[in-house]
Amino acid sequence: MANHVSALKRARQTEKKTATNRANKSRMRSALRSLRTALTSGDKTTLDTTFRETVSALDKSVQKGILHKNTASRYKSRLSARVKAATATK
Repeated sequence: MANHVSALKRARQTEKKTATNRANKSRMRSALRSLRTALTSGDKTTLDTTFRETVSALDKSVQKGILHKNTASRYKSRLSARVKAATATK
């Protein structure tokens, strides 16, 4: 454990930032999970709204530094292809 005042402060800051990053990453993963479950259910209206929410969560994760912008773009591209295929067959 840190002994100096500055090191103690840095440890407190790290705990706060870790909690924030963990919450943001969890929010993004939950959005992806909900979209994948909506894909298996096949309901078109639910799928459209869930896709929009997931894309928004991915964009926010890029802004917050959780994901690289190209990674988020790749996720969005693959998910939109799956959504398009699911809505075309139904």
